[in-house]
Formats: sequence, structure tokens, C-alpha cells
Amino acid sequence: MTVIAPPSRPPALSPSRASDFLQCPLLFRLRTVDRVPEPASSAATRGTLVHSVLERLFDAPAGERTPALAQELLPAEWAKLQEADPRVKELFAPGGDAESEGVDNWLDAASRLVSTYFTLEDPNRLQPAERELLLETQLPDGPLLRGIVDRLDVKPDDGAIRVVDYKTGRSPNPRYEGKVLFQLRFYGLVLWRERGTIPKMLQLVYLGDGQILRAEPTAEQLEGAERKIRWVWSEIEKAARTETWEPRPSKLCDWCSHRALCPAFDGTPPPIPEGAVEIRLGIS
Repeated sequence: MTVIAPPSRPPALSPSRASDFLQCPLLFRLRTVDRVPEPASSAATRGTLVHSVLERLFDAPAGERTPALAQELLPAEWAKLQEADPRVKELFAPGGDAESEGVDNWLDAASRLVSTYFTLEDPNRLQPAERELLLETQLPDGPLLRGIVDRLDVKPDDGAIRVVDYKTGRSPNPRYEGKVLFQLRFYGLVLWRERGTIPKMLQLVYLGDGQILRAEPTAEQLEGAERKIRWVWSEIEKAARTETWEPRPSKLCDWCSHRALCPAFDGTPPPIPEGAVEIRLGIS
């Protein structure tokens, strides 16, 4: 019998896990409740590496945050990432997600993403108040919300808050902007509930094509995000209590690593480990 260890922090709903459920309830279950291991992803790993470089860049004083420094940081952060996550080595092994690309080409692509950042912002003109900031807030009669913001800027003159999130992919087609705006408003809602201030700006920096998506949230929009989050959570509770985590086939299934466990592809999900729903979701 699988023994589920208690979490180090109380269960919470994050923007990515909420998006998982909206995409496919079964995907949410396999990732959040069962925690079925997934192979290393080339795109996700490269994103982690680039995020680390941009975080470390701001350790340097203003005036020294140059493209050359960022490129110098890349090998050291790459070494740290390989040490922290042994799965990374699987990327370039036979059958790995980046086998055909090779390590050198893969790192060159990461280097180009770092270079693109400097075409969008001048880090020497910024002094982030927070980096990799963990945010939490408890919704009354609702879930605990949790997320990590890449960067939080606060204007010294009026205290206006800007939330900045880096994306290493390409900016979305306007038809799909609603999904990313939901993530931004999720962060905006948590900040508002915790600090009593609505962020002035929510900003997504897309390094894949050098675009920036900005939104100035209103109280009405953040209240709408809260209603959507509450609805998502009510659906998660319903699925948990009835044990009906239905698959939701879409084009995104082509990139899913759990197809072998999905009934939509003649697979069978594993039994849910005893106690996993209560421990990992806080739902009894």
C-alpha cells in the first residue's frame, strides 16, 4: 500500500493547477492527487533555467546587469539545475524530449531567450521589491490560494505595484488570451486580498517572440476571477467526492504524458492512493 506523506504546507490551489482542471479534470487528478511522475519536458526545463538566470541577474547592482553578465550566469545555473533535478539528464538520452536537439543547441536556444529579455526591458532601470515571491491567501469559505510571482515591482513614489511573470514561450493568439489573463488576475486577487491594494499593472513578458502582454486590473475583474476560482474549486470538490475525474480530450492531448492512463485513449487510471484526496487537496 502506498503511504502518503503529509505535505510540508497546507494544500492550496495555484493558477497552474486551476488551469489543469479547466483543461482536463483527469490531468488535474493525476498531477495533483496521484502525483504520477512525468518525464522531463524540454520547454519546461528551459523555462526553469531562463527564470533562474533572470532572477540571479538582479543580484548585481544597477549598472552591471548586462547581457554579458546574463550569459555568464547561464552555465552556473545550468549546473545547479542538473544537480537539483536528476530527470534533466533524461532530456538528451535516447527517447528524451530533447534527444534530437542535443545539449549545445538546447543551451543556445536558452541563451537566445535570455538575450531577448534585454530587448524588452532595461534591468538597470528596475529595482524589484521581490523576486520569486510566494503568495498565499485564504478565501473565506473557499480554498487556500497559492502562487509564485517571478517579480514584484513597487514604485517608490506612490507604492503602485506591478506583477511581472516571465514566459519562455510565444505570446498567445488573441483568442486564447483569456487563459493567461486568468493567471494574471489570480495573482492580482491574491495580492489584493493579502495587502489590500489592487496591483496597478499585471505584465507577462514573452521571451519566445519578444512580446509583452499588459493588463490594468479593476476590482470588478478581480472579483470575477474570484467567482471563477470558487466555481473551479466547487467542481474539484464535486469530482473528489464522487470520484469522477473525467478526461476532456482536446488538441492538447498530443502533448500529454499520461495518455497511457487515459480512458479516452483506451488507458486505465491507477487507483487513487488511500488518503491522497484529503492530504493533497484537503477535501474529506
